[in-house]
Amino acid sequence: MIEIRPFDNLGKANHGWLDTSYHFSFSNYYDPSRMGWGALRVWNDDWIKERSGFPPHPHSDMEIITYVRKGAISHRDSLGNEGRTAAGDVQVMSAGTGITHAEYNLEDEATELFQIWVLPDRKGLAPSWGQLEFPKGTRAGNWVTLASGRKGETGSDVLSMNADARVLAATLDEGETIDLDLVGDRHYYMVPIGGTVEVNGKTANDRDGVAVTGEERLSVTAISPVELLMVDSR
Repeated sequence: MIEIRPFDNLGKANHGWLDTSYHFSFSNYYDPSRMGWGALRVWNDDWIKERSGFPPHPHSDMEIITYVRKGAISHRDSLGNEGRTAAGDVQVMSAGTGITHAEYNLEDEATELFQIWVLPDRKGLAPSWGQLEFPKGTRAGNWVTLASGRKGETGSDVLSMNADARVLAATLDEGETIDLDLVGDRHYYMVPIGGTVEVNGKTANDRDGVAVTGEERLSVTAISPVELLMVDSR
Protein backbone atom coordinates (compact mmCIF):
# COMPACT_ATOMS: atom_id res chain seq x y z
CA MET A 1 0.00 0.00 0.00
CA ILE A 2 1.24 3.45 -0.95
CA GLU A 3 -0.74 6.53 0.04
CA ILE A 4 0.18 10.03 -1.12
CA ARG A 5 -0.70 12.73 1.41
CA PRO A 6 -0.62 16.11 -0.42
CA PHE A 7 1.05 18.96 1.42
CA ASP A 8 -1.99 21.22 0.92
CA ASN A 9 -4.18 18.68 2.78
CA LEU A 10 -2.02 18.52 5.91
CA GLY A 11 -3.08 20.09 9.20
CA LYS A 12 -2.08 23.75 9.43
CA ALA A 13 -1.28 26.35 12.10
CA ASN A 14 0.22 29.82 11.81
CA HIS A 15 1.37 31.64 14.94
CA GLY A 16 3.21 34.43 13.15
CA TRP A 17 6.70 33.39 14.23
CA LEU A 18 5.86 29.74 13.47
CA ASP A 19 4.06 28.51 10.35
CA THR A 20 3.64 24.76 10.53
CA SER A 21 2.02 21.83 8.72
CA TYR A 22 1.18 18.57 10.50
CA HIS A 23 1.45 15.22 8.73
CA PHE A 24 -0.17 13.61 11.80
CA SER A 25 -2.46 14.75 14.61
CA PHE A 26 -0.64 17.26 16.78
CA SER A 27 -1.53 20.19 19.05
CA ASN A 28 -4.93 21.58 17.96
CA TYR A 29 -4.99 19.49 14.77
CA TYR A 30 -6.78 16.19 15.28
CA ASP A 31 -7.58 13.55 12.66
CA PRO A 32 -8.35 10.09 14.09
CA SER A 33 -7.20 8.51 10.82
CA ARG A 34 -3.77 10.16 11.13
CA MET A 35 -2.50 9.43 14.62
CA GLY A 36 0.84 8.19 13.35
CA TRP A 37 2.38 5.63 11.03
CA GLY A 38 3.65 2.62 12.94
CA ALA A 39 6.03 3.93 15.62
CA LEU A 40 6.27 7.27 13.78
CA ARG A 41 4.07 9.62 15.78
CA VAL A 42 4.87 13.17 14.57
CA TRP A 43 6.16 14.75 11.38
CA ASN A 44 5.85 18.54 11.51
CA ASP A 45 6.95 20.83 8.68
CA ASP A 46 8.03 24.05 10.45
CA TRP A 47 8.88 27.55 9.20
CA ILE A 48 10.44 29.56 12.04
CA LYS A 49 10.87 33.30 11.78
CA GLU A 50 14.34 34.77 12.25
CA ARG A 51 15.33 35.60 15.85
CA SER A 52 12.51 33.50 17.31
CA GLY A 53 11.84 29.94 18.37
CA PHE A 54 10.61 27.50 20.97
CA PRO A 55 11.28 28.56 24.60
CA PRO A 56 12.29 25.90 27.16
CA HIS A 57 9.77 23.06 27.41
CA PRO A 58 9.90 19.44 28.63
CA HIS A 59 9.63 16.06 26.89
CA SER A 60 9.82 12.46 28.03
CA ASP A 61 9.87 8.99 26.43
CA MET A 62 10.13 10.12 22.82
CA GLU A 63 12.83 10.07 20.14
CA ILE A 64 12.83 13.55 18.58
CA ILE A 65 14.64 14.08 15.29
CA THR A 66 15.18 17.52 13.79
CA TYR A 67 16.18 17.79 10.13
CA VAL A 68 17.01 21.31 8.93
CA ARG A 69 16.18 22.15 5.31
CA LYS A 70 17.11 25.84 5.30
CA GLY A 71 18.90 28.11 7.77
CA ALA A 72 19.86 26.70 11.16
CA ILE A 73 18.43 25.89 14.59
CA SER A 74 20.27 26.37 17.90
CA HIS A 75 19.68 23.87 20.71
CA ARG A 76 20.12 24.10 24.47
CA ASP A 77 18.89 21.58 27.05
CA SER A 78 18.84 20.73 30.75
CA LEU A 79 21.72 18.25 30.32
CA GLY A 80 24.02 21.12 29.37
CA ASN A 81 24.09 20.30 25.66
CA GLU A 82 24.35 23.17 23.20
CA GLY A 83 24.64 23.11 19.42
CA ARG A 84 23.75 24.67 16.09
CA THR A 85 22.30 22.39 13.41
CA ALA A 86 22.50 23.82 9.88
CA ALA A 87 20.72 22.95 6.63
CA GLY A 88 21.22 19.35 5.57
CA ASP A 89 22.22 18.22 9.05
CA VAL A 90 20.31 16.38 11.74
CA GLN A 91 20.00 16.19 15.51
CA VAL A 92 18.43 13.50 17.70
CA MET A 93 17.16 14.05 21.24
CA SER A 94 16.20 10.96 23.24
CA ALA A 95 13.88 12.40 25.88
CA GLY A 96 13.86 9.28 28.07
CA THR A 97 13.09 9.95 31.74
CA GLY A 98 12.79 13.67 30.98
CA ILE A 99 14.60 16.58 29.40
CA THR A 100 13.88 20.29 29.00
CA HIS A 101 15.13 22.00 25.85
CA ALA A 102 14.85 25.19 23.82
CA GLU A 103 15.15 25.49 20.04
CA TYR A 104 15.82 28.97 18.65
CA ASN A 105 16.41 30.36 15.19
CA LEU A 106 19.20 32.83 15.97
CA GLU A 107 19.84 33.49 12.27
CA ASP A 108 18.97 36.57 10.19
CA GLU A 109 16.75 34.49 7.92
CA ALA A 110 13.83 32.13 8.42
CA THR A 111 14.62 28.50 9.23
CA GLU A 112 12.76 25.59 7.67
CA LEU A 113 12.90 22.15 9.25
CA PHE A 114 11.16 18.86 9.88
CA GLN A 115 10.46 17.85 13.48
CA ILE A 116 9.95 14.09 13.69
CA TRP A 117 8.93 12.05 16.73
CA VAL A 118 9.32 8.27 16.99
CA LEU A 119 8.05 6.18 19.90
CA PRO A 120 10.93 4.50 21.77
CA ASP A 121 11.09 0.74 22.24
CA ARG A 122 11.41 1.16 26.00
CA LYS A 123 10.39 3.90 28.40
CA GLY A 124 12.45 5.28 31.26
CA LEU A 125 15.84 5.36 29.53
CA ALA A 126 18.47 8.01 30.21
CA PRO A 127 17.98 11.16 28.10
CA SER A 128 20.60 12.22 25.56
CA TRP A 129 21.22 14.55 22.62
CA GLY A 130 23.51 14.51 19.59
CA GLN A 131 23.99 16.06 16.17
CA LEU A 132 25.96 15.31 13.01
CA GLU A 133 26.80 17.09 9.78
CA PHE A 134 25.83 15.22 6.63
CA PRO A 135 27.25 16.77 3.43
CA LYS A 136 24.69 16.26 0.69
CA GLY A 137 27.35 14.94 -1.68
CA THR A 138 27.59 11.72 0.33
CA ARG A 139 23.93 10.94 -0.35
CA ALA A 140 23.86 11.76 -4.09
CA GLY A 141 22.00 8.91 -5.78
CA ASN A 142 22.34 6.85 -2.65
CA TRP A 143 20.33 6.17 0.52
CA VAL A 144 22.35 7.21 3.57
CA THR A 145 21.41 6.37 7.17
CA LEU A 146 21.36 9.54 9.28
CA ALA A 147 20.08 8.04 12.53
CA SER A 148 19.25 4.52 13.64
CA GLY A 149 18.42 2.32 16.59
CA ARG A 150 18.74 -0.89 14.60
CA LYS A 151 21.50 -3.41 15.25
CA GLY A 152 24.44 -3.12 12.90
CA GLU A 153 23.67 0.47 11.91
CA THR A 154 25.40 2.36 14.70
CA GLY A 155 28.73 4.15 14.53
CA SER A 156 30.43 7.53 14.58
CA ASP A 157 28.72 8.54 11.32
CA VAL A 158 25.17 7.59 12.42
CA LEU A 159 23.19 9.19 15.24
CA SER A 160 21.82 6.75 17.81
CA MET A 161 18.11 6.28 18.57
CA ASN A 162 16.33 4.23 21.24
CA ALA A 163 13.91 2.74 18.73
CA ASP A 164 13.77 0.02 16.10
CA ALA A 165 13.76 2.73 13.44
CA ARG A 166 16.07 4.63 11.12
CA VAL A 167 16.14 7.93 9.26
CA LEU A 168 17.35 7.79 5.65
CA ALA A 169 18.19 10.54 3.17
CA ALA A 170 19.10 10.75 -0.51
CA THR A 171 19.41 13.32 -3.29
CA LEU A 172 18.49 12.63 -6.92
CA ASP A 173 19.10 14.45 -10.17
CA GLU A 174 16.32 14.72 -12.76
CA GLY A 175 15.62 11.31 -14.29
CA GLU A 176 17.60 9.41 -11.67
CA THR A 177 16.04 6.37 -9.94
CA ILE A 178 16.82 4.92 -6.54
CA ASP A 179 15.48 1.64 -5.16
CA LEU A 180 15.08 0.29 -1.65
CA ASP A 181 14.13 -3.23 -0.56
CA LEU A 182 11.36 -3.14 2.05
CA VAL A 183 10.11 -5.42 4.82
CA GLY A 184 6.39 -5.97 4.36
CA ASP A 185 5.19 -5.40 7.93
CA ARG A 186 7.28 -2.26 8.58
CA HIS A 187 6.10 1.31 8.08
CA TYR A 188 7.90 3.74 5.78
CA TYR A 189 7.16 7.44 5.50
CA MET A 190 8.95 9.54 2.89
CA VAL A 191 8.82 13.24 2.05
CA PRO A 192 10.38 14.70 -1.14
CA ILE A 193 12.00 18.12 -0.69
CA GLY A 194 12.21 20.69 -3.47
CA GLY A 195 11.04 18.50 -6.34
CA THR A 196 8.63 15.92 -7.74
CA VAL A 197 9.07 12.14 -7.78
CA GLU A 198 7.31 9.02 -8.95
CA VAL A 199 7.06 6.38 -6.22
CA ASN A 200 6.21 2.94 -7.63
CA GLY A 201 4.34 4.80 -10.37
CA LYS A 202 2.55 7.31 -8.10
CA THR A 203 3.40 11.02 -8.19
CA ALA A 204 4.45 12.92 -5.06
CA ASN A 205 5.27 16.62 -5.08
CA ASP A 206 7.42 18.83 -2.86
CA ARG A 207 6.71 18.14 0.85
CA ASP A 208 3.90 15.65 0.20
CA GLY A 209 3.86 12.66 2.53
CA VAL A 210 4.28 9.16 1.12
CA ALA A 211 3.03 6.44 3.50
CA VAL A 212 4.15 2.92 2.57
CA THR A 213 3.57 -0.51 4.06
CA GLY A 214 3.08 -4.04 2.72
CA GLU A 215 5.39 -3.42 -0.26
CA GLU A 216 8.46 -5.48 -1.18
CA ARG A 217 10.38 -2.75 -2.96
CA LEU A 218 10.30 1.03 -3.33
CA SER A 219 11.40 2.62 -6.60
CA VAL A 220 11.71 6.41 -6.61
CA THR A 221 12.33 8.34 -9.85
CA ALA A 222 13.08 12.08 -9.80
CA ILE A 223 10.95 14.13 -12.19
CA SER A 224 13.05 17.12 -11.13
CA PRO A 225 16.09 17.45 -8.82
CA VAL A 226 14.96 16.44 -5.35
CA GLU A 227 16.04 15.57 -1.84
CA LEU A 228 14.40 12.64 -0.03
CA LEU A 229 13.92 12.04 3.69
CA MET A 230 12.43 8.80 5.00
CA VAL A 231 11.64 7.17 8.33
CA ASP A 232 11.59 3.37 8.48
CA SER A 233 9.91 2.13 11.69
CA ARG A 234 8.20 -0.90 13.16
